Amino acid sequence: MATAKYSRILLKLSGDFMCGATGFGVDPATVDGVAEQILNALALNVQIAIVIGGGNIWRGNDALARGMERPQADYMGMLATVINALALQDSLERKGVITRVQTAIEMRDVAEPYIRRRAIRHLEKERVVIFGAGTGNPYFTTDTAAALRAMEIDAHVLLKATKVDGIYDCDPLKNKGATRYDHLTYIDALNMGVEVLDSTALSLCMDNHLPLVVFKLEPPDSLVRAICGEPIGTLVD
Repeated sequence: MATAKYSRILLKLSGDFMCGATGFGVDPATVDGVAEQILNALALNVQIAIVIGGGNIWRGNDALARGMERPQADYMGMLATVINALALQDSLERKGVITRVQTAIEMRDVAEPYIRRRAIRHLEKERVVIFGAGTGNPYFTTDTAAALRAMEIDAHVLLKATKVDGIYDCDPLKNKGATRYDHLTYIDALNMGVEVLDSTALSLCMDNHLPLVVFKLEPPDSLVRAICGEPIGTLVD
């Protein structure tokens, strides 16, 4: 039986993990695959909180290019993350995992408001907690929300799931000669201007000594391996 290196984690998921091959919306089969990885990870007796993006439903940068105001675009993106959070909650609970969604923008009919102590109590009761609506403020990404929530709940690591297996010196999807790093310091990652995590989130991790692992979420066991500390991605600390 594998042994977890981290007992409480914050998992950052892109909205792209919700849409499958279509590239848009919520694909139930794809969401079930993500939920299955989370279910397998829970068998390690770890506490799991999740922050999820909304790019499968709404991309603010596209709206900004058409002249929309940044706050308006960001608030629409926050609502998209709540849709994804509810979809993931549904999939997890159909697998028998008790799950709570907390949102930074209050919408009491569909989710709990974010309350730090309540979130920690849910984790202690072995419930998965999904944080929706980012930080509740425009100009902050869901990466920054993930770093913030990780520190607030005293997570031992921030796991950033991506579609590439770590941090590279350039985009590996465009350059086959890209070099992957097994380990970086926070300063190295900031100086490189890595695109997998924004500089605000990296700075928060650095200032609060929160380790970050960037790895590829590839079924069936990548999340379990990341929690166990296996070298499947890039460690930033």
